[in-house]
Amino acid sequence: MDKFVIHGGKQLKGKVEVSGAKNAALVLMPACLLNSGINNFTNVPEVNDISTMAKLLKQLGLDYSFEENKLQIDSSSIVSLEAPYEHVKKMRASVYVLGPLLSRFGSAKVSLPGGCAWGPRPINLHLEAMKKFGAEIDIESGYIIAKSNKLIGTHIHFDISSVGATGNTLMAATLAKGSTKISNAAVEPEITSLVEFLIDMGAKIEGIGTNTLEIEGVDELKPTSAKIIGDRIEAGTLLIAGAITRGKIEMLYENPEHIYSVISKLEDSGLKVFVNNNIVSFDASDYEPKSVDVSTSIYPGFPTDMQAQWTALMAIADSTSTVTDSIYFDRFKHVPELDRLGADIEIIRNSAVIKGVKKLTGAKVMSTDLRASASLVLAGLAAEGITEVLRIYHLDRGYQKIEQKLLTLGAEIERVKTTEF
Repeated sequence: MDKFVIHGGKQLKGKVEVSGAKNAALVLMPACLLNSGINNFTNVPEVNDISTMAKLLKQLGLDYSFEENKLQIDSSSIVSLEAPYEHVKKMRASVYVLGPLLSRFGSAKVSLPGGCAWGPRPINLHLEAMKKFGAEIDIESGYIIAKSNKLIGTHIHFDISSVGATGNTLMAATLAKGSTKISNAAVEPEITSLVEFLIDMGAKIEGIGTNTLEIEGVDELKPTSAKIIGDRIEAGTLLIAGAITRGKIEMLYENPEHIYSVISKLEDSGLKVFVNNNIVSFDASDYEPKSVDVSTSIYPGFPTDMQAQWTALMAIADSTSTVTDSIYFDRFKHVPELDRLGADIEIIRNSAVIKGVKKLTGAKVMSTDLRASASLVLAGLAAEGITEVLRIYHLDRGYQKIEQKLLTLGAEIERVKTTEF
């Protein structure tokens, strides 16, 4: 097991490029189950979640090669319709195989998913959507057992906008018989990316980029290629890394509009951010962060996946701020660890009330999930002295060699083997 040892107080300076979005890749990869042939992807991040999904697809019979951010998936041979617990337990995105398997083959056996150790994130929306298509769904011994002679197009309205459920429903609808309408669909960039990929396969979909999607089922889909969009959460994390260390950053990122909500809040906190095509930059040398309230919401609102990182920045702001997570009510396991670094944060229901302090001080802290890990690294970069961040395998699930990018910017951070849990 690895940990990060961070010598804080270093101003981050320089240029950095954002990697491909793991959340976008994780939905495009199982979409390959809908076709038969070779699919090619570029700009794929080299993170553990991608390897987990690739191994799961291989279990189903697909072959793959992955090197230098290029991923090839051969879906010519499907030998199993079962996604076993040993793979699915590692990552909630594994449930994305449900829709494609059920739509193309009429059957699927998928273990109930695992993933980060926080919060109830039920998959009932996925299952109810499959039932609306006419599938029979049972839960047996920890597995979803889904069967259907042929999915039939229908109207599916989500009471709650869900990226995962929208993605699964979209994939299922492409090969269903007749027309499907999805209302209150998620509009996150990862869903738009999926729609574009499916259309390139030959799917008939209207309403791209809106919360109403209309799909006309087709008989078959063909293999295709795609470039994975940039990771908006990594982009936001890198911007806050620059801000929290009063650095000077020039970030290469193809879709700055995807992180406008984060840029806007940084500007509200007193940081002047410049956006020029695919370059986002700022000089925070004289930046003294003002306290700014944030409430997370669905895209294009402030992302729940940036809540922990923003909390770290507000920990050293000039007064009191409130960070409310309206998506996941109990996503605050990073707060006690930030307090170990000298932060002054109180949890009240689904909000963190943050009293800004003059400085943070290095300490030993423990990661609990992917984004909580990022917040602890950010706080460690700003803290005086040495911070040790344990359990960084969470970070490896979603950030491609994050310490290398931070080192390039001048951080003093080292990955160290440890027996500590």
